[in-house]
Amino acid sequence: MSVTIHLHKTHRRFAAGKEKVAIGGHTVGECLRNLVDRYPELKPQLFDGKGRLQKTVEIYLNMASAYPDELARPTTDGDRIHITLMLAGG
Repeated sequence: MSVTIHLHKTHRRFAAGKEKVAIGGHTVGECLRNLVDRYPELKPQLFDGKGRLQKTVEIYLNMASAYPDELARPTTDGDRIHITLMLAGG
């Protein structure tokens, strides 16, 4: 099974400049863990020290927000995950 993860422009430098990566996994969380296994420098960009998504990271599954419980969302072959960043500050 293959899911395409589209990386935010900010994250591409941690993944050899790739815009998108084909990854296997049965949930969004499994796909993201497989992504950081392949590109370990992405881990602190996506996850906090407790394994939760960073507060500024937003996940879309097939162009729809995966919030809440993003990591538990099931995936199927051909799905697309988009990693985006929320704007912070004021």
